[in-house]
Amino acid sequence: MGRVYNFAAGPAMLPLEVLEEAQRDLVDYKGTGMSVMEMSHRGKVFDGIIKQAEADFRTLVGVPDNYYVLFLQGGGSQQFAEVPLNLMKNKKAGYVITGNWAKKAWQEAQKYGDAVALASSADKNFTYIPDCSDLPITEDMDYVYICENNTIYGTEYFKLPNTKGKDLVADVSSNFLSRPIDVTKYGMFFGGVQKNVGPAGCVIAVIRKDLVRTDLPEEVPTMLRYSTQAEKDSLYNTPPCWQIYICGLVFKWLLKMGGLTEMNRRNEAKAKVFYDALDASSLFKGTVRKEDRSLMNAPFVTGDKDLDAEFVKEAAEQGLVSLKGHRTVGGMRASMYNAMPIEGVEKLAAFMREFEAKHPVLD
Repeated sequence: MGRVYNFAAGPAMLPLEVLEEAQRDLVDYKGTGMSVMEMSHRGKVFDGIIKQAEADFRTLVGVPDNYYVLFLQGGGSQQFAEVPLNLMKNKKAGYVITGNWAKKAWQEAQKYGDAVALASSADKNFTYIPDCSDLPITEDMDYVYICENNTIYGTEYFKLPNTKGKDLVADVSSNFLSRPIDVTKYGMFFGGVQKNVGPAGCVIAVIRKDLVRTDLPEEVPTMLRYSTQAEKDSLYNTPPCWQIYICGLVFKWLLKMGGLTEMNRRNEAKAKVFYDALDASSLFKGTVRKEDRSLMNAPFVTGDKDLDAEFVKEAAEQGLVSLKGHRTVGGMRASMYNAMPIEGVEKLAAFMREFEAKHPVLD
């Protein structure tokens, strides 16, 4: 089998052009006689790789000089603890609960202070984004935390919450680099790269410099202090070198494609193909309130578990893989990240119509 259309939620597909360049460099990176996976992170060659990756990321996203860009390990889940350990100065923060990852972050923060649930969509199984225009934010809260795109449930914020002057902290793992953002609206945002940016094993954190504290309690571990990596340009310890290298290639690919404005145009076009097919179907149903539908992750069901399983199986035979929904919600899920070409979504939409023709809904 050749390359498939991989709709996995993460680790997810990467641009073929990036993979092919990495393949060419795998054994001998640019005439060094060794792979990026073998070279010292203290050497001049890797120093050039990580500095160029940061520079390209700053250009791509529009990161001002008063923000750090950190390449970290530990996954997004480690940030659930690192955020409150570093930012919860008054031991109080607000969380908007819109799915599993926001809930896990909120629960983790409760270990370190008063993590207040400002709003939640749990009442309808996280199928919508709650109204965040007038959240019950108090003066003593250090920050407001959201998960900007919900991979499992398929919802996405298209308007950021009114934080009433408090710093916004966002987990952007599954809509990372999918559209332009105004960095200054965030105190911090972070994302695991394995969904939309690179291979698993790296987190990129963007944090305003005044939030990087040097007065943390002594018991905060060295490796869980943003200051530790900020002071050493993400090189305090051995970083995820290969992942950073691949992310750097992805940044260059995105810039070549036209940047985040062009990615947003493409992602909206792909989402329209899929959601138009979904809305025209009598067999398949979406599970998310329409105005909150994610451009990245689209869950859908037939209402029959056996039929869902048959669809996933037959789709895979057509080269449309990893369409099984998350175990907590079942059904199907199509993740349409930057690297997914529109042809893959068009093929999925066509297969949905073919499958429905073989399984007509009887009145």
